[in-house]
Amino acid sequence: MKPAPAYQVLREQLREEIRGGRYAGGARLPTESELSEQYGLSRQTVRRAFQDLVAEGMVYRVPGRGTYAGGDSRRYLRRLGSIDDLMSLSDDTTMEVVDGLRRRVDIDAASRLRLDGDVVHTVVFRRMHDGIPFGHTVVHLPPEVATMVTASADLRTGAQSRHTVIGLLEPHLGSPIAEAAQSITVGTADDGVAAAIGCAHGHPMLRVDRLYRDSDGHAVELAVSHFLPEQYTYRITLHRSG
Repeated sequence: MKPAPAYQVLREQLREEIRGGRYAGGARLPTESELSEQYGLSRQTVRRAFQDLVAEGMVYRVPGRGTYAGGDSRRYLRRLGSIDDLMSLSDDTTMEVVDGLRRRVDIDAASRLRLDGDVVHTVVFRRMHDGIPFGHTVVHLPPEVATMVTASADLRTGAQSRHTVIGLLEPHLGSPIAEAAQSITVGTADDGVAAAIGCAHGHPMLRVDRLYRDSDGHAVELAVSHFLPEQYTYRITLHRSG
């Protein structure tokens, strides 16, 4: 029988070590260079083994920091394929409001919401999973939309609930949410993000911007989120049309 390729042998060994608890609690695995030297393998071989484990969800990679064992209950995995999935984020997470809904001037947010003026209404919260913060979100609303939820106790400072802001809004909208334009980039934690989720200032973050529009094409919410990559996995499944 033909021997298995070297990357498969390494992949299986690392998988067994992870399952056996050698890298428990989301511990960092050796680097590609360390494994290459330890087993006398090329970097390409080690990288292929890591890629397979990442695809399986056994490990995850944080740019500039290393590769970590997955399977830790502290880490939140989210699979998204529709707007309904985004709105159901509240099913297994908690929204804790850091700064309640209030009026403010924000030229950038107003521009992205296509408003005539510079005034928006903003709420800031952190997202929790099993009591552990993994994300920080700033939501901007047009004034006429914000009036629909001004009285909501779930959007006051210190409130904790199993809701999303867009989920609170939609029942009051004249037209349903039809689109969420999303961009994903890399950012860093500023003082507010760092304080909310317990990381260092400047820590690498996954930044996700979402602009929600109703079926009439009107922008109703701009959400800017920063997620801690050690505790959050974002997974999307794409299907071919037809």
